[in-house]
Amino acid sequence: RRFLEHIWNPEEFRSEFGLRSLSKYHEKHPSKLGNTALSYEPGESLEKIKGGNSNWRGPIWFPLNYIFIETLKRLGATYEERFEVGAPGEKKVHLLEMARSFEERLLNLFKKDAQGRIPAFGDYEKFQNDPHFRDYLLFYEHFHGDTGRGLGASQQTGWTGLIAKLIEDIRS
Repeated sequence: RRFLEHIWNPEEFRSEFGLRSLSKYHEKHPSKLGNTALSYEPGESLEKIKGGNSNWRGPIWFPLNYIFIETLKRLGATYEERFEVGAPGEKKVHLLEMARSFEERLLNLFKKDAQGRIPAFGDYEKFQNDPHFRDYLLFYEHFHGDTGRGLGASQQTGWTGLIAKLIEDIRS
């Protein structure tokens, strides 16, 4: 339960766009070992020595999200509504509600928001507005942990293509 409370807390792992790969808590409280620090980086790495790719240090990463959602569904089917988790100041949810919420959050990466913008396209105006691009989604390698902007390779249909399975699950 304690583990899931950290996961469900929006100040830690729960983002508007899915499960962060590292707690946002570490943005202000880096974990240190000797001269090395591990901190929350919601997008590309701040230090070039890390290669620019920080998908395991904060961003939304589809394989991690998918496996977690499937685990929640299995546990939820066992515990049903007998096991609830809450975040500070919020109503408690049972595990199947948590799984559904994370599915919806991942779907939000590709859905137009209130301003008609697709979070995965970030500030790429050509993708947001050009009629030749705006309706064609790209499956990025990972997504910014706070804004949902697509990062890394844009043709990751292997794991980011799992959104199709999540849509199927939501519809059933």
